[in-house]
Amino acid sequence: MKERHRISIIIPVWNEMSIINQTIKGIFRLEYNGDIEIIVVDADPEGKTIKAIQDNDVIKATSEKGRAKQMNKGASIAGGDILLFLHADTGLPENALDDIFSAVEKGYKCGAFNLGIKSERFVFRIIESAVNIRTRLTHIPYGDQAIFAEKEYFEGLGGFPDVPLMEDVEIMREIKRRGDKIRIVHEKVMTSPRRWEKEGVIRCTLRNRALITLYYLGVSPKRLARFYF
Repeated sequence: MKERHRISIIIPVWNEMSIINQTIKGIFRLEYNGDIEIIVVDADPEGKTIKAIQDNDVIKATSEKGRAKQMNKGASIAGGDILLFLHADTGLPENALDDIFSAVEKGYKCGAFNLGIKSERFVFRIIESAVNIRTRLTHIPYGDQAIFAEKEYFEGLGGFPDVPLMEDVEIMREIKRRGDKIRIVHEKVMTSPRRWEKEGVIRCTLRNRALITLYYLGVSPKRLARFYF
């Protein structure tokens, strides 16, 4: 049997004390005949989320605030040859790690998953479908779709651009500019609907659509971040 790649799962966090242990347990339950490590990078100077972690096998780190900074920090200390960037409120499908291994074995340097939303509401089936159709057409997945990449390749890209917003889109656009293939795994990651539910589904969806449109029209991520956070 071919030796499996070691996968480093990097989770950027900020005030995720209530869910981080559930996310970690879900990862350790996944089937994978290879080594994994979990790296949680906390942007809180007090490290409240990493202090709440119950599993001693998890690697804990802190960084400056900013998802790109946090993910790059995690990548810099990762021991795996594949990096998987996971949001704290997102769960991976049962065969996720095997799917990543298979993608790399087929020659893909990076990829992501289809999106699922953990809610029974029909409106979220519409949002899921729209996201997954867009991803198939553009091959530009977003961060909540669990982006993965070979570590050496990721380092060759210079990591995520140091911007407060759209770091996921920018790195995917760079990959496409290079002519490299991006694997979109059919299985869905399951993300929380909490942002939609907190802000309102219509308002949140329209705001996100407006932000991405303005980004493609040339508005800087720094300016866009004022309307997102």
